[in-house]
Amino acid sequence: MDFIWILFAFACGMAAKLANLPSLIGYLSAGFILHFIGLEPLQNLNTLAQIGISLMLFTIGLKLDVRDLLKREIWLSAASHMIVWCWLVFALIFLLALIFAPVFFNISGSSAAILAFALSFSSTVCILKILEDSGELTTRHGRLAIGILIMQDIIAVLYLVLVTGKVPSFWAIFLVGLWWLRPAFQKLLEYAGHSELLPLAGFMLALGGYELFELVGIKGDLGALAVGILAAGGIKSAELAKSLLGFKDLFLIGFFLSIGFTALPDWSMLMAALFLAAFLIFKFVLFFFIFVLVRLRIRTTFLAALALSNYSEFGLIVLALSANLGLIDSRWLVILALAISISFIVTGIMYRSAHSYFARFKTHLKPFESKLRLKEDVYLQPKDTEILVLGMGRVGRGAYHALHQLVGDRVWGMDANRDRVKLQKREGMHVFPGDGEDPDVWENLDLSNIKLVLLALPSVQDSHNITQQLRNANYPGKIAAIARYEDEKEKLLHSGIDAVFNFFTEAGTGFAEESLLMIESPADFSQDAEEVTV
Repeated sequence: MDFIWILFAFACGMAAKLANLPSLIGYLSAGFILHFIGLEPLQNLNTLAQIGISLMLFTIGLKLDVRDLLKREIWLSAASHMIVWCWLVFALIFLLALIFAPVFFNISGSSAAILAFALSFSSTVCILKILEDSGELTTRHGRLAIGILIMQDIIAVLYLVLVTGKVPSFWAIFLVGLWWLRPAFQKLLEYAGHSELLPLAGFMLALGGYELFELVGIKGDLGALAVGILAAGGIKSAELAKSLLGFKDLFLIGFFLSIGFTALPDWSMLMAALFLAAFLIFKFVLFFFIFVLVRLRIRTTFLAALALSNYSEFGLIVLALSANLGLIDSRWLVILALAISISFIVTGIMYRSAHSYFARFKTHLKPFESKLRLKEDVYLQPKDTEILVLGMGRVGRGAYHALHQLVGDRVWGMDANRDRVKLQKREGMHVFPGDGEDPDVWENLDLSNIKLVLLALPSVQDSHNITQQLRNANYPGKIAAIARYEDEKEKLLHSGIDAVFNFFTEAGTGFAEESLLMIESPADFSQDAEEVTV
């Protein structure tokens, strides 16, 4: 039985990949197919799903700056959207119920209000998976979307307390003391080294945080997130996040499979789900204009609004509680599960081409942008720059230092991760924040003196997109990039990049040359090379 589950998950995931769709769409399909052919869900499926969600939130915490939640564009946008959405969708559902009574099961006013509230949440799992796959978790719009999701989770906890009457226990106040354990968490990760103990420590902290918060009557997911935040900032936090990446993605497959086992719909339920899916247009438009009003740049506004335009698995929890209390017909659980699945598919497909959509409609969207920029959206113009390194992770940082020894201050670095930029600035490096896929960056940057751009990015698609943005901005210089595999190298060369270096091959070459210099001087090395040539 376990093999059948793995077989269907792999087959549907592969089919989605071959169709150039996100793999999560394949996993969702596998869940519905397995349910349709009559297979019973695995007993530990929900456990696997919960582990995946906990690990995901823990890794997000490792990269999160809590100060982001205090920004007006996050807390005000989250609260405003939820209030306006609930009133708008309540009115729409009630109106549709009057017109299409058989489809909407003669839904009452109170039931319509509960359903509108359940639909107000966006999916943490879906959005973070999509942002992570596209390498945009630390971008401006990625951090904005994550902040909105966390604010929604906080509202979710308050709702559970209100509806169930389950108030956190007295012992919950002692959770504040976890802050003083932060150095201990970071030291623990340092002592774990680089072996299997490191991801095992991550599992322990993530699941331990979940269980601790559950024990005191608070949503366990927030516990995994909180412990991740406490473990962040250490020298091993980035390595830990990478070591958990494969485990997290594997366990999350259980979550997407479990969605298909909520129930099988009939035609009337399918019709109702399609009506609810159509409301995603309103969700996007509402997020878009709220972000415009808080003076976000139009590209950030568009991408964040598109990412947040889906429904959340938390809506099922809201409706399940309400159905148990007799406040709404239980058949709405089936309808919402189907609507959530449709929304995942829509977001997965639409966001895949989000940057292309923005480039196509940019001239129509620009008039909505406020002329007053937030401080975080003002770009720095580097001076006397001839070489620009994009992506200041380990590879980019190494390239920057090597070039700085050769050309001095004529090399600068750019990265979308503002925390990384701040840290490297304190170290005296010439870096500035910017998202290479943002056309506004290149339109506001003087490219006339830049002779070489190095794309030290892990994502081949990001390198391809940035190359297109540079060419569209009439950049006249050379572009170099890195790749891990030969097929990636060929793809990048075809996209217009002048030189692509295989990450593993070039690392070996550099290692050999540096090691040789330990026993021979550069002059001896050159002389030996000439003799071999002769």
